[in-house]
Amino acid sequence: MMTIGDPVVELRGVGLRLDGEKEIVSDLDFDVRPGELVVLLGRSGSGKTTTLKLINRLLLPTSGSVLVEGVATTDWEPTRLRRRIGYVIQDVGLFPHFTIERNVGLVPTLEGWEAERVRERVRELLDLVGLDPSVFAERYPAQLSGGQRQRVGVARALAADPPLLLMDEPFGALDPLTRLELQRELARLQDRLNKSIVFVTHDIREAMLLATRIALFQDGELVFIGGPQEFLDSDEPEAMAFVRALQDTDAVR
Repeated sequence: MMTIGDPVVELRGVGLRLDGEKEIVSDLDFDVRPGELVVLLGRSGSGKTTTLKLINRLLLPTSGSVLVEGVATTDWEPTRLRRRIGYVIQDVGLFPHFTIERNVGLVPTLEGWEAERVRERVRELLDLVGLDPSVFAERYPAQLSGGQRQRVGVARALAADPPLLLMDEPFGALDPLTRLELQRELARLQDRLNKSIVFVTHDIREAMLLATRIALFQDGELVFIGGPQEFLDSDEPEAMAFVRALQDTDAVR
């Protein structure tokens, strides 16, 4: 049973091997604490999204164990687990034939909330992410910009007040200005809501802006985990490569 301060997510010696092939991830060992935003940073194919799928039980480890709220994912009923987790992805995944209100209120409705409570929660969350509910609640996803749809995606992920959010490159498809605006908005929301968040990116600048800790992946292995300043000071070769990329970008500017 969890007590205050216990990790929300724990990975203990986790590996994943599919169909007898080389392990996709191996010996992953880290946790996510209450109120912490852990960024999974790495190049494409390094195992970041696979790790998210292990956390929400879309994949089961072939070695080690993944625990959410102190319970192994293999012992969770899958639907029950996923309703305890808010999930935000790059293409949002809104239902095009649902209004924004219905999209955001989907999980609370499935959880059996009364209609008025759902309506109040939707309006609260649209306000929270900067979308006027009197303007946006009755619109459909096709009537929104990419940035607005991503805000709706964040609101939907928060709707049932889950203790954990998983975010898989949620801002990667947006233009640079909208992306920066939403990064800052997420940082503001995190200060207010104090959720546990696991955030996937290959963008070192995004990681430095958002992370409480950075977990650096390379070829399916965790090669570094620590705070942003520790990352900048690290002598781990892959960390140094990302820091050089950050410095080169700054030099161009």
